[in-house]
Amino acid sequence: MSSQENTSENSPHILVLGMGGTIAGLASRPEDKPLEYVAGQVEVGSLLAHIQSAVPEGIQLVSRQLANINSCNLTEALLTQLGEAVREALANALVTGVVLTHGTDTIEETGVFLQLTCGKYAENLGKRVILTGAMLPANAPKADGPSNLLDAIRWASTPIDDCPGGIYAVMDGRGCMAMDLSKRHGSALNAPIQASPSSSVGLINPSWLSGVKAVQALWTEDWPIPKEGEWPWVEILTSHAGARPETITHWLNSKVKGLVLAGTGMGSLHDAWRESLVAAVKHGIALVRTSRTGAGEAQANLPEKDIPGCLASGSLSAPRARIALQLALNAEKQAQTAGKSLTWQDFFARIAVLPVIR
Repeated sequence: MSSQENTSENSPHILVLGMGGTIAGLASRPEDKPLEYVAGQVEVGSLLAHIQSAVPEGIQLVSRQLANINSCNLTEALLTQLGEAVREALANALVTGVVLTHGTDTIEETGVFLQLTCGKYAENLGKRVILTGAMLPANAPKADGPSNLLDAIRWASTPIDDCPGGIYAVMDGRGCMAMDLSKRHGSALNAPIQASPSSSVGLINPSWLSGVKAVQALWTEDWPIPKEGEWPWVEILTSHAGARPETITHWLNSKVKGLVLAGTGMGSLHDAWRESLVAAVKHGIALVRTSRTGAGEAQANLPEKDIPGCLASGSLSAPRARIALQLALNAEKQAQTAGKSLTWQDFFARIAVLPVIR
């Protein structure tokens, strides 16, 4: 982890954390083949230098490079480091907001992770953490990274009366709660926010803002950040035509702690799985059911009754449900160590039942 030395570090500033991704990528032939690029090549300090002249007057920036990777290679260890860095930044009285540059492939996983571990802390402190990225590399003729980064900086510095503290994301002139991110297009400039309830960065929609406040009112306690090497092992399995029970039984004698089941439609699971899923619960494997469609909600006991021990994911996509389940399992372990009789289901239900912003 490297840090950019900056005289503003001893005065109020926005901290910009770099994780790499397309926003920091370079194409070898940007003029005619901008999508043939290598992610994570440009330091975050250089990204800021490129837009410095457009940063609103009076905003001081400090940058720190946490990683410079293609986000498809995001690891749980990096999430731990990121969560700890964000909490440390929020606790710093001189940090007025945090911006995170991140690859879009796994930005939805990081978004829900930060909401569940830092969301209430950021809200209570009245500070915003803004995730952003890009769909085109830094040297592409029409690179979207600079405008996204500027928007993120502007939103991080917006007066608290306009939008409460919390964890948000900005792409292509739109902003959303980071927990609602879900990349549903391979190349569209607004891909991570395309299917998410959002608002214009320049003029925040009052109805969207009321939805944010409703979510935050019910999110009352952040969950602990797992230590490196202590993340519970959770896999995603997809139900499909011709599904076989071996898809589930394969895991029964493994060290896997949870399975996220991406079902068809509203979250239907193939009948061939039922007996093996019952066996998985008896083996102590946590089960969460979601939809492979990528949108809508997986509701409890719909379209058919859930097997005991399996929870519906609400509006969480499979990748987000996996992170939430990992954090819930870790929270259960921490609670039991502290003598509290809370289960992973108790924790997971808190995220699964949050209101959906329309």
